Amino acid sequence: QEQLVESGGGLVQPGGSLRLSCAASGFTFSSYILSWYRQAPGKERELVAGITSAGHSRIWLDTVKGRFTASRDNAKNSAYLQMNRLKPEDTAIYYCAAKYYQPSRDPGEYDYWGQGTQVTVSS
Repeated sequence: QEQLVESGGGLVQPGGSLRLSCAASGFTFSSYILSWYRQAPGKERELVAGITSAGHSRIWLDTVKGRFTASRDNAKNSAYLQMNRLKPEDTAIYYCAAKYYQPSRDPGEYDYWGQGTQVTVSS
């Protein structure tokens, strides 16, 4: 069964850091684009970062550029989102999603989604 499982979320003070992980199973992870989305209460889901199957990453969300980095380890069937200098406005549920072969910014085109992990930035 195809599955993505996020972990690493939690409560952190402003200025702190978190590292989210996304563990994949049941499909050929190395053939899939892996993206990170987030959704804050009352807001639409937004694309944070994308990583090609070869490991080239791009941060799409302007408000996190310079603070967040995305990476993957195909040998471990895992992806990561390193979040530094966190701000209260980063509070959201963070999701990882996988799409076969071609990149896309449309969440509707992704094949697999994780259940999400809550990130809360508050003092």
